[in-house]
Amino acid sequence: MNDQEKKALDRIIASLENPRIEKIRLLQEMQKEFDYLQEEHMKYAAEKTGTSYTDLYGIATFYSLYNLFPAGRHTIFVCEGTSCHVKGGKKLTAKLKELLGIRIKETTKDQRFTLKSVRCLGCCGISPVIQIDSDTYGRVKPADLEGILARYE
Repeated sequence: MNDQEKKALDRIIASLENPRIEKIRLLQEMQKEFDYLQEEHMKYAAEKTGTSYTDLYGIATFYSLYNLFPAGRHTIFVCEGTSCHVKGGKKLTAKLKELLGIRIKETTKDQRFTLKSVRCLGCCGISPVIQIDSDTYGRVKPADLEGILARYE
């Protein structure tokens, strides 16, 4: 980690009223600054705030909004809630993995897409659902996915 990164982390930590308690906000600000949460940054922040790296890592892996790797230009969220699961959500996940050549929480080699699963997108009435960035697609079938992805060239 270079001095510029340390200064940015120190600035983020200093901006929080109680960074030892405000761990979620700390991670949000770190991700905003660096685009994703790097291990060395989390270790540095943990040491500076008097918390543990495992606490920060646990939060970062629990919430789907955090990236532990460089994210693609577009993020695809596949709903795995009950309604989406019953109506074929697993088939969407399998087809996306096949089309993109990646697994959940990975990014395509061309940095175009990051694939994530979420517990619910709140669109049960139009399940199964995927969301790409802020665009929501309902009643999606595996055969629809190539056309949907093509919109994000």
